[in-house]
Amino acid sequence: MRLERLSTNQFKIFLTFDDLIERGLTKEDLWHDLPRVHQLFHDMMYEASDELGIELEGVLLVQVHLLQAQGMLVIVTQNDQIEELEDDEYVEMKVTLDESRELIFSFTDFENIIQVCTHLNDIGINGGSVYHMNGTYYMQINDEEVDGYNRERIIAIMSEFSSASIITSYRLKEYGKIIANGNAVKQITTYF
Repeated sequence: MRLERLSTNQFKIFLTFDDLIERGLTKEDLWHDLPRVHQLFHDMMYEASDELGIELEGVLLVQVHLLQAQGMLVIVTQNDQIEELEDDEYVEMKVTLDESRELIFSFTDFENIIQVCTHLNDIGINGGSVYHMNGTYYMQINDEEVDGYNRERIIAIMSEFSSASIITSYRLKEYGKIIANGNAVKQITTYF
């Protein structure tokens, strides 16, 4: 579990699927097993409060984003202005769940992107976008581009040469430099 403070009243938690398994949960449990999920959120809030030195009270807005190959990104905002609570010890969580179907992987070297593209091209995938941001390359493949293919195989191929990233496509589009847009696998295998 990784924690990062975003502002005085907001922080994010990133859990990989391995972190969830260590806590006795699967991805499917997040949608179905409410008592265990409530315990997971309680434990995460306690750990975050302790590690980041944040006093959690009042209303917590919790946004949960399930990232396809990466894990779970949780953004917690403490908002005292939503409503005044009589009991200061009471913490209310308003949770929203979202699932991202895009695959985003980070690469330290462009040579690894070339190798991934060769393997993806061999199984018939020629889409994807490649970005460069803060000295790291990112490859994004949208859900439509892998429709009809074995998603786990694609994740395995990409994981061999890269790491799953928690960067969102919105951040890449805003702050990253686009290297190949929409047909990255085809472009890279053609020129390299």
